[in-house]
Amino acid sequence: MSRPAVHPVEILPPGVEAAPPRVRMKDFQGMPGTAGALVLRFFQFAFAAVSASVMATTSDFPSVTAFRYLVAAVGLQSVWSLVLGLADAYALLVKRSFKNAGVVSFFAIGDGVTSTLTFSAACASAGITVLIGNDLDKCNVNHCARFMSATAMAFMSWFAMSPSFLLNFWSLAS
Repeated sequence: MSRPAVHPVEILPPGVEAAPPRVRMKDFQGMPGTAGALVLRFFQFAFAAVSASVMATTSDFPSVTAFRYLVAAVGLQSVWSLVLGLADAYALLVKRSFKNAGVVSFFAIGDGVTSTLTFSAACASAGITVLIGNDLDKCNVNHCARFMSATAMAFMSWFAMSPSFLLNFWSLAS
């Protein structure tokens, strides 16, 4: 035998209005836990890893501080992007996105720090590359083509990092 279910209705006192329901922001591609974020992390990792490996294969990169800084910065960038890429892949597998403010703030701060380091290292390396190539005209005794390609890959990694940082920051603010 079935019985009707009775649910009490809560009536608010007069003059008190109910709070509007909270609206969550939509997940835009590129925000943490989306397929766009995974693609951006892949490109960040790939460009940073190529930059580090190209620079590390030259025999004379340790003699210039800016080039050592570039290898350290893109090394950190590649590890950061790989770890967050794995986190994004996990979020996609379990069909969840990152909505926790603490996690998103950690992502945004980490993205901001690593993108700043990568950009400054790429700028310093570009300056040294221009100095070696154009001002000193010493490309025939140095690996200018490798230095230039490693610097270009670092800039490409930074270009892929910028949308991640901006979308993480936007997600945090909303």
